[in-house]
Amino acid sequence: MGKAAKRKRKVSVPSTAKGPLKSAMAVVKSNPFEVKVNRQKFDILGRKTKNDVGLPGVSRSKAIKKRNQTLLKEYKEREKTNVFKDKRFGEYNTKITPEEKMIRRFTLERQQNYGKKNIYNLNEDEELTHYGQSLAEIEKLNDIVDSDSDTEEGGALSAELTAAHFGGGGGLLRKKVSSEQQEEEEEKPQSRKELIEEMIAKSKQEKQERQTRRESALELTEKLDKDWKEIQILIARKTPKSERKDKDIEKPKPDEYDMIVRELGFEMKAKPSERLKTEEELAKEEQARLQKLEADRLRRMRGIDEQANKKRPSHMSADDLADGFILDKDDRRLLSYKDGKINIENEEKEEEEGEEEDNENEEESQEESASEDEEDDAADSHCDLESDLESEEEAAGNKEEKNHKGSENESPNVEKLDPKREAAKSELPYTFAVPESYETFKSLLAGRTIEQQLIILERVQKCNHPSLAVGNKAKLEKLFGFLLEYIGELATLDLPELRTIDKLVLPLYNLCQMFPEAASDSIKFILRDAAHDVEEVIEVKGRATFPGLDMLIYLKIISLLFPTSDFWHPVVTPAFMYMSQLLTKCRITTLQDVIKGLFICCLFLEYISLSRRFVPELINFLLGVLHISLPKNQAQGYTVVHPFTPVGKNLELLLVCDKEDLESWEKQNVPLSIVTRLKETSRTEINHIRLSCLALCFDLIKKCAALYESLPSFHEIMHPVRILLTHVPVNEYPEKMQEWYHSALKELENKVKHYTPLICEKKKPVPLKQYTPKIVKVLEFGRKQAGSKKEQERKQLIQRHKRELKGAIREIRKDNQFLARMQLSEIMERDSARKRKVKELLGSLATQEGEWKAMKRKKWES
Repeated sequence: MGKAAKRKRKVSVPSTAKGPLKSAMAVVKSNPFEVKVNRQKFDILGRKTKNDVGLPGVSRSKAIKKRNQTLLKEYKEREKTNVFKDKRFGEYNTKITPEEKMIRRFTLERQQNYGKKNIYNLNEDEELTHYGQSLAEIEKLNDIVDSDSDTEEGGALSAELTAAHFGGGGGLLRKKVSSEQQEEEEEKPQSRKELIEEMIAKSKQEKQERQTRRESALELTEKLDKDWKEIQILIARKTPKSERKDKDIEKPKPDEYDMIVRELGFEMKAKPSERLKTEEELAKEEQARLQKLEADRLRRMRGIDEQANKKRPSHMSADDLADGFILDKDDRRLLSYKDGKINIENEEKEEEEGEEEDNENEEESQEESASEDEEDDAADSHCDLESDLESEEEAAGNKEEKNHKGSENESPNVEKLDPKREAAKSELPYTFAVPESYETFKSLLAGRTIEQQLIILERVQKCNHPSLAVGNKAKLEKLFGFLLEYIGELATLDLPELRTIDKLVLPLYNLCQMFPEAASDSIKFILRDAAHDVEEVIEVKGRATFPGLDMLIYLKIISLLFPTSDFWHPVVTPAFMYMSQLLTKCRITTLQDVIKGLFICCLFLEYISLSRRFVPELINFLLGVLHISLPKNQAQGYTVVHPFTPVGKNLELLLVCDKEDLESWEKQNVPLSIVTRLKETSRTEINHIRLSCLALCFDLIKKCAALYESLPSFHEIMHPVRILLTHVPVNEYPEKMQEWYHSALKELENKVKHYTPLICEKKKPVPLKQYTPKIVKVLEFGRKQAGSKKEQERKQLIQRHKRELKGAIREIRKDNQFLARMQLSEIMERDSARKRKVKELLGSLATQEGEWKAMKRKKWES
């Protein structure tokens, strides 16, 4: 056993195996002592055993052998494209028997060889051709006549001509033959030469006919052209205008497409427009324009005569060379005659136009004109030639006449300037400085109409734009606070100027857009003070009152200046809280309180129109308004929330019992200014206001129902409102009021219940504690847990898939390793062959060098 175990495995390599493939193609001899046996203690039925008996290395040698037969073969033939196809008849047809194949192949071979001559037999006659014609027939023609030649001399000579020249005089007589001989000749077939001659003659004849036809056609066209020119002179005449109009009318109107195409053709090409100016550039231009207008106004207000500033021609001396003469315009006039006299009217018109142009330019050069007038007066009092007494007398006389005329014209000029001064003084200044205090701001707007106030505010903003100076931003921020305070003061007057306030909202909005932070700070300061005042009054008296008209207008302005749909806003959110505080903590004691509360409800609906936020204070106040409109005996079956009370002297605040007032009432909007003058109104007007407030309450209920219809608890929220509406004595009210009532009630009842009411979530009842043991299945690790048949099949498929995947990955990895070994063996073989060849070359070179040196040495020695 020991000696046998020490024996080595013998490997026999065939002589054909060479290189690195020897190990792959080795044949393994089995050794009985190396056989591996996997023994089992117990035989289990249904279990398959794998690799019970096996030899070491056998499976590996089989895998290598299989790869040599498949993978190695593909690797060696990877760059080969030639494929051998057996095209013999029926080779791949299994339905035909071999005998039929042989017979069919034999017949096909005989058919292919039939009719073929031996190409190697030179004695056999074979007809050679050229372009389909036999070479033997072509060689028979000695001269080939060119049929394309245009010469008349080309071709064969006629028989008569040859006979006349070469056959003597009697040749022509011999040519005459009998009719029988001619018929015999016609019956004879023509030779090739005769056919060619006949063809040449026909082609020449056709060519000559074409030429004659072409010449005749040209002659006819020229003749027709001459005749047409002679006739055209007689035919040409002008059509009368009447016929032309008829033709124009008969012309069809051009198509819309043609008209558009023509318009596009005549349309001007686009030109580069001027660039848009920045805000700073626009502000500078506006400031310069206002400053120029203000300078013109001040000049007119000071009474400076524009005609007096007109440039007058200065006196020119005889020595003046007119070096500074500049021709501003062409003063040359056209000479015209009318009724034999020179036309002077055109000259006077031109002079008047020139005077108007000069008057327009006088405003810009006032100081220069004044200085020139002084120089003109000084020049008029002197003369260039002092020795000439006559010229001095004439100059003195002219000066006296001028002074006399000037004194006469001064008084009417002053009278004319007085209305101009008054108009200039009544005009608004074009430039304003930003007021530094509220008193100066108030004095700036005092006594002005609303249009003038808006113009003043606009010019203040333009003249003091933040981009023009450093401190203008802070000044305009103060202007926003002044304007806000001014609006509040207008609202607190005995007769509040609501129209003026409405107009002043626009400049307030512009300032808010320019400085949003300063605007928000100013309004937050007002809201903070108002909220503190309400809290202080509640702490002192226990109940608060509604604020004045100025605070209500501020709340309205907030909705115009800032977005009200945001979830949280630094200005709108405090205003929201303040309004809800007013509706819940301010007692309703008078009709003014009802009007103010309804105005706040309208503001609430305006605030939440986009966000649809639920406001319980709004619904509660509308319930209270309905409550105070009911008689005391019907105020049952519901509860009232603060600030309304179920009992008290203010219970029937909106109840109207006078039938005359009910009949005379007409629907109208409740003006906000009625709050200040309610004490002066009559009882009938007060009853009408009460009915208008009740109609407004119905309208607000209708709007709330449309706004909150998507809420899950809509019916629960509006249920108290529905109950109160049923208690309203609607039959006693006018028909218009009944329409408002029924529309509000219909809006509440027609809403479909889209959502289920809010209820607590259902939970399973908690079971009682029992003493029965709880059985828990113990998992045995290492064994597959039993399950349903589908689960077991699924697990088996998953396991099989994993096993196949692992095997495939393993085989791919081994194939890659096998190919890598083959590639490495090829590289090593190429390298060894190269080294061997290099070694042989170096050896041969060394031997040649030795022989050359030996030959050289022998030559040297000899």
